[in-house]
Amino acid sequence: MRTLVLWDVDHTLVRIRGLSAEIYATVFRQVTGRAMERLADLAGKTDRAIITETLRLHRITPTESLLMAFHDALVAGFADRADEIGRRGAPLPGAREALSALAARPEVVQSVLTGNLSPIALGKLSAFDLHTFVDLEVGAFGFDDLRRPPMVGIARKRATDKYGDSFDPAHTVVIGDTPHDVLAGHQGGARVVAVATGASDEATLRAAGAELVLENLSDTERVVRSVLGVSSR
Repeated sequence: MRTLVLWDVDHTLVRIRGLSAEIYATVFRQVTGRAMERLADLAGKTDRAIITETLRLHRITPTESLLMAFHDALVAGFADRADEIGRRGAPLPGAREALSALAARPEVVQSVLTGNLSPIALGKLSAFDLHTFVDLEVGAFGFDDLRRPPMVGIARKRATDKYGDSFDPAHTVVIGDTPHDVLAGHQGGARVVAVATGASDEATLRAAGAELVLENLSDTERVVRSVLGVSSR
């Protein structure tokens, strides 16, 4: 049976150094006509959740039509500044090598489980030529659900529909850098490999319950061994 590997994007595979917050501020003014006073915490959350929380922080009711207006404006905002992703950002050390090594294994299907909207995730990965290693048709994205745990099942169903494997919890692995990723994996029915490349250190990720915690992705052999070892338990 094949293993489904679901990567988080921001601070796990790539870093774009503040660009997301800038675009959110621009989009908030475009959609609401007001300056953004406070942005919800971005780490480990879906764009749907970030937009919802940010609107509530400004005492604005997050209706579905307003959420969709933000969706469209965010996609356009990132597209308008696509060149900046490559200039200001970078792939995390070892990300390309880890993706490439796992993509070369026929028993592995790689995709993403990300809070980003689908076009934004593609834009971030494409900026560093990482998109060719993952099948974005079977991933889960920032408007698929308000919370991350149900997104594991969404990605699994998409992968099953395309590849035929059931991708049970023993053969589904979530890789991310926050306790939200750990929680999503466990509640969604997956194993977890956490990487301390974001704001959460190794101790925090272990306390959240990650089966394995890596300092970063630099040791390609260890990454591959960790992913396949976790998935075979």
